[in-house]
Amino acid sequence: MASLNLLTQNILSGFAWPFSREDSRPAHPLLARSKEYFDALDQSRPLNEYDFVVLDTELTGLNVKKDEIVTIGALRISEMRIDMEQSFYFCACPTRDVPKQSIVIHGITPSEAQKAPPLKEALQGLLDFCGNSIIVGHNINLDISVINRELKKEFGGELHNPCIDTMRLARQYREGQWTGAYECYEEYSYNLRKLSREFGLPLFTEHNAFTDALQTAYLFIYLVHKMQVNAAWTLKDLCRAGCIRRRFF
Repeated sequence: MASLNLLTQNILSGFAWPFSREDSRPAHPLLARSKEYFDALDQSRPLNEYDFVVLDTELTGLNVKKDEIVTIGALRISEMRIDMEQSFYFCACPTRDVPKQSIVIHGITPSEAQKAPPLKEALQGLLDFCGNSIIVGHNINLDISVINRELKKEFGGELHNPCIDTMRLARQYREGQWTGAYECYEEYSYNLRKLSREFGLPLFTEHNAFTDALQTAYLFIYLVHKMQVNAAWTLKDLCRAGCIRRRFF
């Protein structure tokens, strides 16, 4: 069975890493075990046989090289159903003050952030929660890039979990509907809330890591059901559709 790294090789071509991937420290045991698991993962099973963790982060800004994580929210999908009993939310203390423009967006004040535990505790909890699940997120590149940057700093390694981007999934779905039509692709919005409203999904509070993860979970399940029609989609099918990535930037 080919590894996910081989399957995604064409998708990742042309991307550069902003930091060195070399690290003399041994990776955290959970990261090492995760790599072994996903290198041997059977990608041919129907999607409802995999576990997914949908996650979102709120940051001090949008710069993946320097901005820090303020909150992480995540929940689990099992058998393509949201399991609200398995969720994760953590507020972390950044090393610098939270900028005013970020406070306006996510509402996490400097005093709340200063009272929160250090990010290392959040990362440890996130590793435990993600385990051998496939990660899902909306514009997941940003979240995973920052998470991996911090994991390298604290634990000497990065997540090896395959990641599905619901923004890419929505694009594939929309372009499938546009076949033979004359709509202008560039004018269509892939904003999480706008997509959810268009598809008639429940709407939750914006710019909260947990509720954004919940919003993304509803969107993911909706799109998978819509796109697989009568066929049983597999992880390999999502990879071929360009909606899944093993690694980022």
